Amino acid sequence: MSLAGIAFCQAPSDVAAHIMVQDDLDAFLQILPCDLRDNLLNEPRRGQLLEVILDLGRFPEARYLGEFGGCYLRNTKVSVKELEHAQNSVGSFGGDNRAGIEGTLHRISAIRSRKGAIVGLTCRVGRAVSGQVDMVSDLLQYGKSILFVGKPGVGKTTVMREIARVLADEFHKRVVIVDTSNEIGGDGNIPHSAIGGARRMQVPEPSMQHRVMIEAVENHMPEVIIVDEIGTEAETHACRSIAKRGVMLIGTAHGERLQNIIKNPTLSDLVGGVETVTLGDGEARARSCQKTVLERQASPTFDFLIEMRDRHYWVTHQTEKSVDMLLRGKNPQVEVRRRDKMFKVVIEKSKAYDKCDS
Repeated sequence: MSLAGIAFCQAPSDVAAHIMVQDDLDAFLQILPCDLRDNLLNEPRRGQLLEVILDLGRFPEARYLGEFGGCYLRNTKVSVKELEHAQNSVGSFGGDNRAGIEGTLHRISAIRSRKGAIVGLTCRVGRAVSGQVDMVSDLLQYGKSILFVGKPGVGKTTVMREIARVLADEFHKRVVIVDTSNEIGGDGNIPHSAIGGARRMQVPEPSMQHRVMIEAVENHMPEVIIVDEIGTEAETHACRSIAKRGVMLIGTAHGERLQNIIKNPTLSDLVGGVETVTLGDGEARARSCQKTVLERQASPTFDFLIEMRDRHYWVTHQTEKSVDMLLRGKNPQVEVRRRDKMFKVVIEKSKAYDKCDS
């Protein structure tokens, strides 16, 4: 149903109840010192807990979704013994200094001294959220590749997980997740139930992600590849190679806006790349522009790009059209996808990009 360029997605009347969250918070709290565990169990905001920061010689800190900064959990500092307890409670740390808690989606990231000792831990709560996919369910039906960008903490990985489950279980696609840090499928050899029937390939080292992406296509005949945190030139080339083989790609990349991807020499290939072109005099006059201009180099790897401004406010680009408009210094038309106060998904079509909320 649409009215004045605004479409309302069909959803159950009790949409808030339709969104279900599984956070395995008990397992997360077990790695923390006892006093911090008790404090958080009695915290009314524990459902919004984002991460706990344990830095040697500093007060432990909790951070919550939707809040700036954090709050101290006690007035005594973190000790070496407490860091060792947390370290021994999780799986081994990989080359990216990340570990997990087996059977959960939680992520533990380490800060090390110059000698390799762990002097800080960022303990991040991983949640499986079902119902988030309704923000993008209409796009999934096209079978086109989608790239998600956004600042840390807006829920990109959570959305990847839910999309994997829906494509595998409801669309009956052959889905393979290339899970570099076990963030999508959780720690351990058996993937978390949140990804449904999707298959998961683990990556021994972050530098090998692009190789595992190609291996997934060549060995396991997927219809969909899902990959988190595309960040290197080798990975962008692997994405382009996979897209040329007719495989649907769902991925995330570092950046908050489409402009960040265009200006990033490593990632710009995901949206078609940029090249400098010298126009003839007649063409320059016809375009009313300078003779030297920037143009898109090739077709984008991803057909759609979604800027996740926050968890409930997304800006959707048709990548090819938006890139061309931005390179010409013009303002593209986009779709804004957001949840209203009743958590119903509202899609505003053909909205000027510069009019989108920041």
